[in-house]
Amino acid sequence: MPSPKRKAGRKKFRETRHPVYHGVRSRGGGRKWVSEVREPGKKSRIWLGTFPTPEMAARAHDVAAIALRGAASAHLNFPDSAEALPRARSAAPEEVRRAAVEAAKMTAEVDVVDRAPASSSVSARAAAPPEVFLDEEAVFNLPGLLEDMARGLLVTPPAMHRAIDWETVGLEEDGYMAGEGISLWSVD
Repeated sequence: MPSPKRKAGRKKFRETRHPVYHGVRSRGGGRKWVSEVREPGKKSRIWLGTFPTPEMAARAHDVAAIALRGAASAHLNFPDSAEALPRARSAAPEEVRRAAVEAAKMTAEVDVVDRAPASSSVSARAAAPPEVFLDEEAVFNLPGLLEDMARGLLVTPPAMHRAIDWETVGLEEDGYMAGEGISLWSVD
């Protein structure tokens, strides 16, 4: 009996590519996202880089597609924001890669997430609140606080208003009864 015919094509490519973004695929079990674009009229590809999010890789792909094919004929993941993307100075692979990485960094800085498919006319944008780094050492000056506390332990306590003669403590003097010690509170 003949064996069943296998489907043609790359199975691995279909498993790793992003379901929404064009020119983006996962690497390392979905923890990293890579983007590369084919040069027009050639079989070679321009490697754009590895990125932590699929959105960053998609922005990098958009910049490269505009640089190589032009804004009118490029298949873009984010067509609404094509004007805001940085442009490559030329179609040289190094320039395309530089502009793509710059666009990905801008995406990370702005932290804008676009989850809508590229073919959809309505894109849902959710701006995350900006991350604020709070240096607690600088704000609370913890090393300085600990240093001041240590200095405070080395300082002698302030002088008392009435000096105590420790040799006469316990004797009947100044209203103290022998054996009572020092009275902390006086009850009249």
